[in-house]
Order: sequence, then structure tokens, then C-alpha cells
Amino acid sequence: MEKRKYWSNPVIDEERMLNRMTGRIKNSLSGFLRVCVVALIVAFQMLLLLLLPFLLHQYTVYFYVILEIVSLIVIISLINDMRSPAYKIAWIAICLALPLSGEIMYLLWGKTDTNKKINGKLLKVLEHGDRYKEYDKQLEQEFQEKHPFRSRMSAYLVSEGFPLTKNNDIQYFSMGEDAFESMLADLDKAERFILIDFFIVAEGALWDAIHEVCLRKIKEGVEVKFMYDDFGAMIRTNKYFAKELREEGFQVTIFNPIHKYTDKLYMNYRTHQKIVVIDGNIGYTGGFNIADEYANLIQRFGVWKDTGVRVVGDAVWWMTVTFLQMWEMGNEKVCEDFEKYRPSMKFPQNDVYCHVLADGPINKHNPIEMVYGQMIQYARKYLYVMTPYLIIEKDMQDALILAVKSGVDVRIITPYIPDKKSVKLVTNYNYGFLLANGVRIFEYKPGFIHAKCILNEEFAIVGSINMDYRSFYLHYENGIWLSNQEVVKKIRKDFDDTFSVCEEVTYEQWLARPTSMKVMQAFLNVFSTLL
Repeated sequence: MEKRKYWSNPVIDEERMLNRMTGRIKNSLSGFLRVCVVALIVAFQMLLLLLLPFLLHQYTVYFYVILEIVSLIVIISLINDMRSPAYKIAWIAICLALPLSGEIMYLLWGKTDTNKKINGKLLKVLEHGDRYKEYDKQLEQEFQEKHPFRSRMSAYLVSEGFPLTKNNDIQYFSMGEDAFESMLADLDKAERFILIDFFIVAEGALWDAIHEVCLRKIKEGVEVKFMYDDFGAMIRTNKYFAKELREEGFQVTIFNPIHKYTDKLYMNYRTHQKIVVIDGNIGYTGGFNIADEYANLIQRFGVWKDTGVRVVGDAVWWMTVTFLQMWEMGNEKVCEDFEKYRPSMKFPQNDVYCHVLADGPINKHNPIEMVYGQMIQYARKYLYVMTPYLIIEKDMQDALILAVKSGVDVRIITPYIPDKKSVKLVTNYNYGFLLANGVRIFEYKPGFIHAKCILNEEFAIVGSINMDYRSFYLHYENGIWLSNQEVVKKIRKDFDDTFSVCEEVTYEQWLARPTSMKVMQAFLNVFSTLL
């Protein structure tokens, strides 16, 4: 592998390595224990309720009447919910298969509604950030006149709260290591502030490089805000990770700490976003996280392919707003002054238009899912997708098939080597209906494809969004919608290069899989919305 400037074989003394490994072990145990405590609490609640009929046998009839009423209420609530039918069916099946336990599981982890207190806080945060959204009607009209077809999708994005921007310079990265090399060089030039938000943070050579640059900038007076998700980092950082960073001058937010909740927030409501902003002028997003495998410094599942973009221009402000909204969500009593994070430079005029996208469970319209649906609908020649997971509901499958039957070349790239075997089984199960109807599916033979990208001849979206239920319904996601043809062509070339190292899956191969696999896949698919 090419030797790189920022993380070329860092020398770590034995004591530091020992401390790091000890810290990881302690934090792994701590994270494991936190999860176990939650599981034990839930198990105890279930056991207690299951034993009630025996402890109060004279009231057994009344107990089961109450149980049936509770089950009926939960199931009626699910049926009348506005969410995905597949998601509802999965939970109804669990409630019917596991009376009482199923209802408790649903109330803890199945409901995507937050409680009123949390919901009120999140809405207040969004309202604060929304004050800084500026909609340029003249710009929207200009885009409509220049690009009537593209403006239709842009108009939808504006209606969902994602302003149109121009005057952007977009650089696309086909591998994570290239994105991080560029990012580190930009971090090194920061003068005012650095904003960093990732789902996964793991100590290693990549983190050391980022930490070293940020620490140096802090000493120079640069403000560094660093946010990460607790679930994504709890077993890959040492126990005192956040404490040590704060002592060094980092401003740190741990999003949705697991130890703080024993309810549905434990597995859901994670921030899966990936955002880096430097001085309000430069922004990065993509599928990558801060861990050595994302830069191919280690190999966990073969070659790790990720994609991302570097943005310089008006769109960076909306990346900043998205970050600050999430920062406020992750803090109890923080109300940031957004104005001080405005760009410090005037960007050159150009016609590179884009929208910054952000979505999460607080937004009941699920615009990200709708945007993916529109990407399929507006494809006229081809529609290409990279995704590590393919767990989509019937409506999106039908949209893909309708595109094929309309003459669109539809291709999807998924991993050959998975990171989660159960999810891989369900992903492969979903191949069947698509393959039978003309969708072409390719598996990335060199290893694991973690890229999240959807492309047609007019538009592309690059970001953190997987094609699964968690991304569409349960997690906070972000991305960038691009229509500049120069960038679209670069992304198309990356797809073409990637197809050349993939293995195409045929319908005949799918039909020939072992019976045991078919049974396991059919069983897991019932719970696909929960994976």
C-alpha cells in the first residue's frame, strides 16, 4: 500500500500500547456489562410478569384477559401506525409469537416515537437550527429555468427543508483512505474551528493521526467540537476516552449514551451521520467512520471500499447547521450561537448546485427514503446503487422493478464478504424477487463495500444512508444530493471500475442455494426490519 503522510506506521511505545489495550478491554467489558444490565432488567421484568399467573393463580383468568387487551391495543396501534407495512408485520409477528414478552420488547425497542419530553426537546432543537435555513427563491427559479427536469426533484427537497445551494466545488473520493488523506491536510490548515461527527470511533493509527492534528490546532487556539455515538464507539475506545479528550481541550459530546437509558433509545436513535467541517468553508461526508479499516490500514473483511465527498462552497453552511443541531440534541442545556460558525470566505461563483440532506426518526415524513424513491423514479437510462445492506420494503422493490421494465439499467453492488452474517443472509434473500424481474446484482469480490451511493444519469447522492430500515426509519443520517454532470461522470466511472472487480449474481445461482440456507433466510427475513 502507498505510504501516506499522516499515518505512515506510527511508532507507539510499549507502555502506550499496553495502556491502550488495557483501556479497550476495560471499555469493552464496561460496554458489555451495560448491555447486559439492560438485558437483565428486561429479562427480570418479563420473568416476573410470566410468573404472575402462578403466584396469583386465583386471578389467572383476569390476568390473561388483561394480557389479551394489552396485545390487542399494541397490535391495533401497529396497524394504524403510518410506518412501513413490513416493519409493522414483523412486530405483529413477534407480539403474537411471544405474548407479553413481545409487547414489552415492542414498547422498549419497537416504537419509533420518543416520549413527549424527549420529543419536545428534539423539536425545539430543530426549530432553533431551522431559523438559520435560508431559501433563495431567485436561485430556485434560476435552477428551474436552466434544468427543468432536475428542478422537479430539487423542488421536493426544498419542500422538505433542504435549501438549494450553488457556488460549490465538489471532489469525489472512491476510497476512504483518499478522503482521510485530504481531510487531514485540511484539518492541518484550520484557523477558527473544526466540527467532527462520526458514528464509529476506534483507537488506532487513523485516530492517532486525526487526534494529533486536532490537538495541535487546539494549542493554536482553534475550537474543536468532537461528537460520536456511544453505541458506535463503546467497545473500540478506552474507558477514559472522552475524559482525556476534554482534559486536552476538546469539546466532546457522546450522542445518546447507552448507560443513560434502558428504553428504546438504546438501540435506536443512533447518530449514523458522518460530518467534518473546517472553518465553515470545507466539509466532508461519506460512508466512512474513524477506524483503521475505513482507510485500509488493517483488513477486517478484505479490501474495504468506501466513498465520500469534499465540499467547498455555500453547501458547507448547511453541513454546519446539521452538525450544530445534532450537537444540541446530544447536550442537555446547550443553545449554540450558529452565527459564529458562518463561512469565513466568499466562494467563487459557479453553477454547481447541490442540497445537503439530513433525516432522522423525529421527521415522520421520512424524506430520505422518499428521495431514494425519486432517484429510482427519475432514472431514464441507468440507476446504480452501492450499499452494504439491502433490506428494503416491497414498495421500493417494486419501484426498482418498474424502472427495469421501463428500460432502465438497474444494478446494485453489495459486499462479497459481509461484516454481519445475519444481515448478509437477509440481503441475499432479498436478491430473489429483484433478480427474477431483471435487476442486476453484483457482489464486491475484493472484500466489503461500505459505500452508500445512488446514481442515475442526472443526479447522485453520497452520504451515510444504507438501503435498510435503520437508515430510513430509526437512525439520524446525512448526505449530499449532486446534479453537476462533471461529478456525476466521476461517480459513474467509479461504478464502472467497481463492476469490473465484482461477481454478478444470477437468478439461477440464487435458486440453487442450500435448503438449510433458504430456511434460515426465510426465518430471519421475518425480523429483517429489526436487524
